[in-house]
Amino acid sequence: MWYKNPNLRLVSIFFLLFPFLSGCWDSQEIEQRATVLAIGIDQASKKEENNQSEGGITHINKDSSEPKEDLIKVTAQIAVPGRIPLGPTQGQSSHNSVLIVQVVGHTIQDAMLNLQQQVAYETFLGHLRIIVLNEKVAKKGTQRFNDFLRRNPEIRRTASLAVSKEPAAEYMKLIPELQRIPSLYLADMVDNLSALGRFPPSFIGLFWTILSSKGQDPYLPYLTIKDKKSIQLSGLAYFKGDRMAGKTLPLEIGFFMAVRGIGGGGYSAFIKVPGNEEFVLVKAISRKTKVKVNLIGGKPHVDIKVRYESEIEEKTDPSQYINNSSIVRKIESEASKEVTKSIKKLIAKTQRAESDIFGFGERVRAVYPNYWSEKIKTKERWKEVYKDLTYDVHVDSRIHRVGMKAK
Repeated sequence: MWYKNPNLRLVSIFFLLFPFLSGCWDSQEIEQRATVLAIGIDQASKKEENNQSEGGITHINKDSSEPKEDLIKVTAQIAVPGRIPLGPTQGQSSHNSVLIVQVVGHTIQDAMLNLQQQVAYETFLGHLRIIVLNEKVAKKGTQRFNDFLRRNPEIRRTASLAVSKEPAAEYMKLIPELQRIPSLYLADMVDNLSALGRFPPSFIGLFWTILSSKGQDPYLPYLTIKDKKSIQLSGLAYFKGDRMAGKTLPLEIGFFMAVRGIGGGGYSAFIKVPGNEEFVLVKAISRKTKVKVNLIGGKPHVDIKVRYESEIEEKTDPSQYINNSSIVRKIESEASKEVTKSIKKLIAKTQRAESDIFGFGERVRAVYPNYWSEKIKTKERWKEVYKDLTYDVHVDSRIHRVGMKAK
Protein backbone atom coordinates (compact mmCIF):
# COMPACT_ATOMS: atom_id res chain seq x y z
CA MET A 1 0.00 0.00 0.00
CA TRP A 2 1.13 3.58 -0.70
CA TYR A 3 1.01 4.61 2.99
CA LYS A 4 3.60 1.94 3.77
CA ASN A 5 6.08 3.62 1.46
CA PRO A 6 7.87 6.45 3.37
CA ASN A 7 8.69 8.37 0.19
CA LEU A 8 5.09 8.41 -0.94
CA ARG A 9 4.01 9.54 2.52
CA LEU A 10 6.38 12.51 2.40
CA VAL A 11 5.16 13.49 -1.05
CA SER A 12 1.53 13.25 0.09
CA ILE A 13 2.21 15.40 3.17
CA PHE A 14 4.00 17.97 0.99
CA PHE A 15 1.04 18.31 -1.37
CA LEU A 16 -1.37 18.55 1.59
CA LEU A 17 0.63 21.37 3.21
CA PHE A 18 1.48 23.18 -0.02
CA PRO A 19 -1.78 25.26 -0.18
CA PHE A 20 -1.02 26.68 3.29
CA LEU A 21 2.36 28.00 2.13
CA SER A 22 0.77 30.42 -0.34
CA GLY A 23 -1.08 32.55 2.22
CA CYS A 24 1.14 35.62 1.76
CA TRP A 25 1.69 35.43 -1.95
CA ASP A 26 0.03 38.83 -2.51
CA SER A 27 1.30 40.57 0.64
CA GLN A 28 2.53 44.13 0.43
CA GLU A 29 4.67 45.99 2.93
CA ILE A 30 3.03 49.01 4.56
CA GLU A 31 6.03 51.12 3.59
CA GLN A 32 5.22 50.39 -0.05
CA ARG A 33 1.74 51.88 0.11
CA ALA A 34 0.60 55.49 -0.19
CA THR A 35 -1.93 55.42 2.65
CA VAL A 36 -4.54 58.16 2.22
CA LEU A 37 -5.82 59.41 5.59
CA ALA A 38 -8.13 62.24 4.50
CA ILE A 39 -9.59 63.74 1.33
CA GLY A 40 -10.88 67.25 0.69
CA ILE A 41 -13.06 67.94 -2.36
CA ASP A 42 -13.42 71.44 -3.83
CA GLN A 43 -14.68 72.91 -7.06
CA ALA A 44 -11.71 73.61 -9.33
CA SER A 45 -11.11 77.27 -10.09
CA LYS A 46 -10.77 78.62 -13.62
CA LYS A 47 -7.02 78.91 -13.16
CA GLU A 48 -6.77 75.29 -12.00
CA GLU A 49 -8.90 74.19 -14.95
CA ASN A 50 -6.62 76.01 -17.37
CA ASN A 51 -3.45 74.70 -15.71
CA GLN A 52 -4.65 71.14 -15.26
CA SER A 53 -2.34 68.65 -16.91
CA GLU A 54 -4.35 65.44 -16.65
CA GLY A 55 -4.74 64.90 -20.39
CA GLY A 56 -3.79 61.45 -21.59
CA ILE A 57 -4.16 59.74 -18.21
CA THR A 58 -7.83 58.80 -18.31
CA HIS A 59 -8.90 60.00 -21.77
CA ILE A 60 -7.13 59.94 -25.09
CA ASN A 61 -8.87 62.63 -27.10
CA LYS A 62 -9.77 65.77 -25.16
CA ASP A 63 -12.66 66.62 -27.47
CA SER A 64 -14.31 63.22 -27.85
CA SER A 65 -13.48 61.25 -24.70
CA GLU A 66 -13.47 63.90 -21.97
CA PRO A 67 -16.54 63.94 -19.65
CA LYS A 68 -18.63 67.09 -19.50
CA GLU A 69 -18.72 67.30 -15.67
CA ASP A 70 -17.04 70.27 -14.03
CA LEU A 71 -13.55 69.65 -12.77
CA ILE A 72 -13.10 69.10 -9.05
CA LYS A 73 -9.97 69.57 -6.97
CA VAL A 74 -9.06 66.71 -4.66
CA THR A 75 -6.59 67.35 -1.84
CA ALA A 76 -5.27 64.16 -0.29
CA GLN A 77 -3.42 63.79 2.98
CA ILE A 78 -1.03 60.83 2.68
CA ALA A 79 0.83 59.25 5.59
CA VAL A 80 4.61 59.31 5.26
CA PRO A 81 5.93 55.81 6.15
CA GLY A 82 8.04 55.77 9.29
CA ARG A 83 7.05 59.28 10.39
CA ILE A 84 3.67 58.60 11.97
CA PRO A 85 4.30 59.01 15.73
CA LEU A 86 3.14 56.02 17.77
CA GLY A 87 3.60 57.69 21.14
CA PRO A 88 4.45 61.01 22.80
CA THR A 89 7.34 62.66 20.99
CA GLN A 90 8.87 66.09 21.16
CA GLY A 91 9.50 68.55 18.37
CA GLN A 92 7.88 66.60 15.54
CA SER A 93 5.90 68.69 13.08
CA SER A 94 2.69 67.37 11.58
CA HIS A 95 3.98 68.38 8.15
CA ASN A 96 6.76 65.81 8.57
CA SER A 97 4.18 63.07 9.16
CA VAL A 98 1.94 63.62 6.13
CA LEU A 99 2.26 64.58 2.49
CA ILE A 100 -0.32 66.92 0.93
CA VAL A 101 -1.06 66.28 -2.75
CA GLN A 102 -3.52 68.25 -4.89
CA VAL A 103 -4.94 67.01 -8.19
CA VAL A 104 -7.90 67.81 -10.43
CA GLY A 105 -10.30 65.51 -12.24
CA HIS A 106 -13.82 65.14 -13.56
CA THR A 107 -14.63 62.52 -10.88
CA ILE A 108 -12.96 61.27 -7.70
CA GLN A 109 -11.56 58.20 -9.45
CA ASP A 110 -10.30 60.38 -12.27
CA ALA A 111 -8.55 62.59 -9.72
CA MET A 112 -7.18 59.56 -7.81
CA LEU A 113 -5.69 58.18 -11.01
CA ASN A 114 -4.05 61.54 -11.60
CA LEU A 115 -2.79 61.43 -8.01
CA GLN A 116 -1.30 57.99 -8.61
CA GLN A 117 0.89 59.54 -11.30
CA GLN A 118 2.49 61.75 -8.63
CA VAL A 119 3.33 59.15 -5.95
CA ALA A 120 5.73 56.26 -6.14
CA TYR A 121 3.59 53.67 -4.36
CA GLU A 122 0.08 52.37 -4.90
CA THR A 123 -2.57 54.50 -3.20
CA PHE A 124 -4.47 52.73 -0.42
CA LEU A 125 -7.83 53.95 0.97
CA GLY A 126 -8.28 51.35 3.70
CA HIS A 127 -7.33 53.86 6.41
CA LEU A 128 -9.30 56.80 5.02
CA ARG A 129 -10.78 58.53 8.10
CA ILE A 130 -12.66 61.54 6.78
CA ILE A 131 -13.89 63.19 3.57
CA VAL A 132 -14.54 66.94 3.64
CA LEU A 133 -16.85 68.44 1.00
CA ASN A 134 -16.77 72.14 0.34
CA GLU A 135 -20.19 73.82 0.62
CA LYS A 136 -20.26 74.71 -3.10
CA VAL A 137 -19.59 71.09 -4.06
CA ALA A 138 -22.23 69.78 -1.61
CA LYS A 139 -24.86 72.13 -3.08
CA LYS A 140 -24.21 70.67 -6.55
CA GLY A 141 -24.85 67.15 -5.27
CA THR A 142 -22.96 64.19 -3.83
CA GLN A 143 -24.30 61.58 -6.25
CA ARG A 144 -21.32 62.00 -8.59
CA PHE A 145 -19.03 60.90 -5.73
CA ASN A 146 -21.19 58.14 -4.25
CA ASP A 147 -20.65 55.73 -7.13
CA PHE A 148 -16.88 55.53 -6.66
CA LEU A 149 -17.04 55.57 -2.85
CA ARG A 150 -19.61 52.77 -2.70
CA ARG A 151 -17.89 50.60 -5.29
CA ASN A 152 -14.45 50.79 -3.69
CA PRO A 153 -14.09 47.93 -1.17
CA GLU A 154 -11.20 49.66 0.61
CA ILE A 155 -13.34 52.54 1.91
CA ARG A 156 -14.86 51.85 5.31
CA ARG A 157 -18.51 52.71 5.89
CA THR A 158 -17.50 54.16 9.27
CA ALA A 159 -15.41 56.93 7.69
CA SER A 160 -16.63 60.43 8.53
CA LEU A 161 -18.18 62.84 6.05
CA ALA A 162 -18.51 66.59 6.66
CA VAL A 163 -19.32 69.85 4.86
CA SER A 164 -17.00 72.86 5.14
CA LYS A 165 -17.58 76.58 4.70
CA GLU A 166 -13.98 77.23 3.64
CA PRO A 167 -12.20 75.33 0.85
CA ALA A 168 -11.76 71.71 1.91
CA ALA A 169 -8.07 71.96 0.97
CA GLU A 170 -7.52 74.25 3.97
CA TYR A 171 -8.65 71.47 6.33
CA MET A 172 -6.07 69.13 4.83
CA LYS A 173 -3.31 71.69 5.47
CA LEU A 174 -4.47 72.68 8.95
CA ILE A 175 -1.92 72.20 11.76
CA PRO A 176 -3.83 71.42 14.99
CA GLU A 177 -2.13 71.97 18.34
CA LEU A 178 -3.79 69.01 20.06
CA GLN A 179 -2.80 66.32 17.54
CA ARG A 180 0.27 65.80 15.38
CA ILE A 181 -1.72 64.16 12.58
CA PRO A 182 -4.21 66.68 11.10
CA SER A 183 -6.56 64.09 9.63
CA LEU A 184 -6.76 62.11 12.88
CA TYR A 185 -7.62 65.24 14.84
CA LEU A 186 -10.31 66.19 12.33
CA ALA A 187 -11.80 62.68 12.28
CA ASP A 188 -11.70 62.34 16.08
CA MET A 189 -13.43 65.68 16.45
CA VAL A 190 -16.32 64.62 14.20
CA ASP A 191 -16.54 61.20 15.89
CA ASN A 192 -16.50 62.63 19.41
CA LEU A 193 -19.30 65.10 18.71
CA SER A 194 -21.80 62.30 19.23
CA ALA A 195 -20.24 61.21 22.53
CA LEU A 196 -20.36 64.80 23.79
CA GLY A 197 -24.02 65.18 22.80
CA ARG A 198 -23.20 67.89 20.26
CA PHE A 199 -24.24 66.02 17.11
CA PRO A 200 -26.17 62.87 16.21
CA PRO A 201 -24.21 59.83 14.95
CA SER A 202 -22.88 60.65 11.48
CA PHE A 203 -20.74 58.57 9.15
CA ILE A 204 -20.67 57.88 5.45
CA GLY A 205 -22.56 54.56 5.68
CA LEU A 206 -25.42 56.20 7.58
CA PHE A 207 -25.48 59.06 5.07
CA TRP A 208 -25.96 56.56 2.23
CA THR A 209 -28.65 54.66 4.16
CA ILE A 210 -30.70 57.81 4.78
CA LEU A 211 -30.14 58.99 1.21
CA SER A 212 -31.61 55.69 -0.05
CA SER A 213 -34.70 55.93 2.15
CA LYS A 214 -37.96 57.27 0.73
CA GLY A 215 -39.10 59.33 3.70
CA GLN A 216 -36.00 61.06 5.03
CA ASP A 217 -33.21 63.34 3.84
CA PRO A 218 -29.59 63.16 5.04
CA TYR A 219 -27.61 65.60 7.15
CA LEU A 220 -23.91 66.22 7.86
CA PRO A 221 -21.77 68.30 10.24
CA TYR A 222 -21.09 71.83 9.00
CA LEU A 223 -17.56 72.95 9.90
CA THR A 224 -15.72 76.27 9.89
CA ILE A 225 -12.13 77.28 10.67
CA LYS A 226 -11.46 79.73 13.51
CA ASP A 227 -8.24 81.72 13.85
CA LYS A 228 -6.65 79.66 11.07
CA LYS A 229 -5.82 76.83 13.47
CA SER A 230 -8.96 75.44 15.11
CA ILE A 231 -12.12 73.81 13.77
CA GLN A 232 -15.62 74.68 14.95
CA LEU A 233 -18.91 72.85 14.52
CA SER A 234 -21.02 75.71 13.16
CA GLY A 235 -24.26 73.92 12.43
CA LEU A 236 -25.96 71.04 10.67
CA ALA A 237 -25.99 70.89 6.87
CA TYR A 238 -29.34 69.51 5.70
CA PHE A 239 -29.90 68.04 2.26
CA LYS A 240 -32.69 67.79 -0.27
CA GLY A 241 -31.91 64.45 -1.80
CA ASP A 242 -28.17 64.46 -2.48
CA ARG A 243 -27.88 68.27 -2.66
CA MET A 244 -27.21 70.49 0.32
CA ALA A 245 -30.24 72.72 0.86
CA GLY A 246 -29.17 74.81 3.84
CA LYS A 247 -27.61 74.85 7.29
CA THR A 248 -28.75 75.40 10.85
CA LEU A 249 -27.34 77.40 13.73
CA PRO A 250 -25.22 75.44 16.24
CA LEU A 251 -27.92 75.58 18.94
CA GLU A 252 -30.52 74.27 16.48
CA ILE A 253 -28.62 70.98 16.38
CA GLY A 254 -29.88 70.38 19.92
CA PHE A 255 -33.48 71.02 18.82
CA PHE A 256 -33.03 68.62 15.89
CA MET A 257 -31.73 65.93 18.24
CA ALA A 258 -34.68 66.57 20.54
CA VAL A 259 -37.21 65.93 17.76
CA ARG A 260 -35.30 62.85 16.64
CA GLY A 261 -34.97 61.60 20.22
CA ILE A 262 -31.21 61.17 19.82
CA GLY A 263 -28.84 61.01 22.77
CA GLY A 264 -28.81 63.00 25.95
CA GLY A 265 -28.26 66.69 26.52
CA GLY A 266 -25.26 68.71 25.50
CA TYR A 267 -26.54 72.19 24.69
CA SER A 268 -27.26 75.16 26.95
CA ALA A 269 -29.42 78.24 26.33
CA PHE A 270 -30.10 81.53 28.09
CA ILE A 271 -33.64 81.76 29.48
CA LYS A 272 -35.10 85.04 30.74
CA VAL A 273 -36.28 84.96 34.33
CA PRO A 274 -39.95 86.06 34.31
CA GLY A 275 -40.55 89.25 36.27
CA ASN A 276 -37.10 90.85 35.80
CA GLU A 277 -34.41 91.48 33.22
CA GLU A 278 -32.01 88.74 34.34
CA PHE A 279 -31.16 85.52 32.53
CA VAL A 280 -30.11 82.04 33.61
CA LEU A 281 -28.14 79.54 31.56
CA VAL A 282 -30.11 76.30 31.42
CA LYS A 283 -28.46 73.09 30.23
CA ALA A 284 -30.34 70.04 28.94
CA ILE A 285 -29.14 66.92 30.76
CA SER A 286 -31.43 64.44 29.03
CA ARG A 287 -34.52 64.36 26.84
CA LYS A 288 -37.29 61.91 26.08
CA THR A 289 -39.21 62.21 22.83
CA LYS A 290 -42.45 60.71 21.57
CA VAL A 291 -43.44 61.26 17.94
CA LYS A 292 -46.85 60.10 16.74
CA VAL A 293 -48.23 60.37 13.21
CA ASN A 294 -51.93 60.46 12.33
CA LEU A 295 -54.07 60.99 9.26
CA ILE A 296 -56.33 64.00 9.69
CA GLY A 297 -58.60 64.80 6.79
CA GLY A 298 -56.67 62.37 4.61
CA LYS A 299 -53.36 64.17 5.26
CA PRO A 300 -50.51 63.22 7.62
CA HIS A 301 -50.20 65.11 10.91
CA VAL A 302 -47.32 64.80 13.38
CA ASP A 303 -47.55 65.20 17.15
CA ILE A 304 -44.21 65.77 18.91
CA LYS A 305 -43.77 65.57 22.67
CA VAL A 306 -40.38 66.34 24.24
CA ARG A 307 -39.56 66.19 27.94
CA TYR A 308 -36.35 67.90 29.08
CA GLU A 309 -34.45 67.19 32.28
CA SER A 310 -32.34 70.30 32.88
CA GLU A 311 -30.16 72.15 35.34
CA ILE A 312 -29.24 75.80 35.89
CA GLU A 313 -25.56 76.32 35.17
CA GLU A 314 -25.22 80.06 35.68
CA LYS A 315 -27.15 83.28 36.22
CA THR A 316 -26.28 86.74 34.95
CA ASP A 317 -27.03 88.42 38.29
CA PRO A 318 -24.87 86.83 41.01
CA SER A 319 -26.89 88.58 43.72
CA GLN A 320 -30.12 86.88 42.65
CA TYR A 321 -31.00 83.72 44.59
CA ILE A 322 -33.15 81.06 43.02
CA ASN A 323 -34.38 79.61 46.28
CA ASN A 324 -38.08 79.71 45.58
CA SER A 325 -39.83 76.83 43.86
CA SER A 326 -42.26 79.22 42.20
CA ILE A 327 -39.35 81.00 40.45
CA VAL A 328 -38.04 77.65 39.23
CA ARG A 329 -41.49 76.76 37.88
CA LYS A 330 -41.62 80.07 36.01
CA ILE A 331 -38.19 79.41 34.49
CA GLU A 332 -39.36 75.93 33.45
CA SER A 333 -42.43 77.40 31.78
CA GLU A 334 -40.37 80.03 29.96
CA ALA A 335 -37.86 77.40 28.82
CA SER A 336 -40.68 75.21 27.47
CA LYS A 337 -42.10 78.13 25.49
CA GLU A 338 -38.72 79.10 24.00
CA VAL A 339 -37.83 75.54 23.00
CA THR A 340 -41.28 74.96 21.48
CA LYS A 341 -40.91 78.14 19.44
CA SER A 342 -37.39 77.15 18.31
CA ILE A 343 -38.42 73.62 17.26
CA LYS A 344 -41.31 74.96 15.20
CA LYS A 345 -38.99 77.48 13.57
CA LEU A 346 -36.51 74.73 12.65
CA ILE A 347 -39.21 72.46 11.19
CA ALA A 348 -40.59 75.37 9.15
CA LYS A 349 -37.09 76.10 7.82
CA THR A 350 -36.66 72.53 6.58
CA GLN A 351 -40.16 72.55 5.10
CA ARG A 352 -39.30 75.55 2.95
CA ALA A 353 -36.25 73.66 1.74
CA GLU A 354 -38.28 70.43 1.25
CA SER A 355 -35.73 68.60 3.40
CA ASP A 356 -37.24 66.08 5.82
CA ILE A 357 -34.19 65.41 7.99
CA PHE A 358 -36.46 64.39 10.87
CA GLY A 359 -37.67 61.25 9.10
CA PHE A 360 -41.38 62.02 9.45
CA GLY A 361 -41.93 60.39 6.05
CA GLU A 362 -40.44 57.12 7.27
CA ARG A 363 -42.86 57.14 10.21
CA VAL A 364 -45.80 57.72 7.88
CA ARG A 365 -44.61 54.93 5.62
CA ALA A 366 -44.26 52.55 8.59
CA VAL A 367 -47.60 53.34 10.29
CA TYR A 368 -49.74 53.84 7.17
CA PRO A 369 -48.22 51.65 4.43
CA ASN A 370 -51.42 51.57 2.37
CA TYR A 371 -51.70 55.37 2.42
CA TRP A 372 -48.06 55.63 1.36
CA SER A 373 -48.39 53.17 -1.51
CA GLU A 374 -51.56 54.86 -2.78
CA LYS A 375 -50.91 58.60 -2.20
CA ILE A 376 -47.14 59.08 -1.83
CA LYS A 377 -45.21 56.27 -3.54
CA THR A 378 -42.02 58.23 -4.26
CA LYS A 379 -39.53 60.41 -2.39
CA GLU A 380 -40.22 63.31 -4.75
CA ARG A 381 -43.94 63.20 -3.92
CA TRP A 382 -43.19 63.15 -0.18
CA LYS A 383 -41.17 66.36 -0.53
CA GLU A 384 -44.29 68.08 -1.86
CA VAL A 385 -46.41 66.71 1.00
CA TYR A 386 -43.76 67.62 3.58
CA LYS A 387 -43.91 71.28 2.55
CA ASP A 388 -47.47 71.52 3.91
CA LEU A 389 -47.16 68.97 6.71
CA THR A 390 -49.06 69.99 9.87
CA TYR A 391 -47.62 69.33 13.31
CA ASP A 392 -48.00 70.06 17.02
CA VAL A 393 -45.05 70.50 19.39
CA HIS A 394 -45.36 70.04 23.17
CA VAL A 395 -42.29 70.65 25.34
CA ASP A 396 -42.14 69.96 29.07
CA SER A 397 -38.96 71.26 30.71
CA ARG A 398 -38.08 70.20 34.26
CA ILE A 399 -35.22 71.74 36.25
CA HIS A 400 -33.80 69.44 38.91
CA ARG A 401 -30.64 71.29 39.93
CA VAL A 402 -30.15 74.98 40.63
CA GLY A 403 -26.62 74.84 42.09
CA MET A 404 -25.14 74.59 45.58
CA LYS A 405 -24.46 78.26 46.32
CA ALA A 406 -26.34 79.51 49.38
CA LYS A 407 -26.87 82.95 50.94
